[in-house]
Amino acid sequence: MVKPQKISEKNRDFFEMVYQVVRLVPKGRVTSYGAIANYLGRKGGARMVGWAMNAAHGQKEYVPAHRVVNRLGMLSGKHHFPQSTPMQTQLEAENIVVKDDQIQDFDKHFWDPNKELDFEEGF
Repeated sequence: MVKPQKISEKNRDFFEMVYQVVRLVPKGRVTSYGAIANYLGRKGGARMVGWAMNAAHGQKEYVPAHRVVNRLGMLSGKHHFPQSTPMQTQLEAENIVVKDDQIQDFDKHFWDPNKELDFEEGF
């Protein structure tokens, strides 16, 4: 059995910054783990953003984690969603078409925080 890892204070702060950015992703749009990492100054930190998203379900304030996908528009985090509200269902409710676990017209739906936000806007 694998023991759950404790989140360090440093990582907890990073996770909270990730959640703040994800909360800014507009309905009907998606972003990627890497885009969030780049926005937060952690180029190459997509995996750490993924870890943050994996822990998002425990947040008091809602985090629309379904709006974060991999750089190709694939629903790579879908196994972290409960069966009652699968990631695809949540995206389709926002008029995003998903086929074979991939967002269709990904470029049209992609939201890049580096282009859409000033750094201060997220914080």
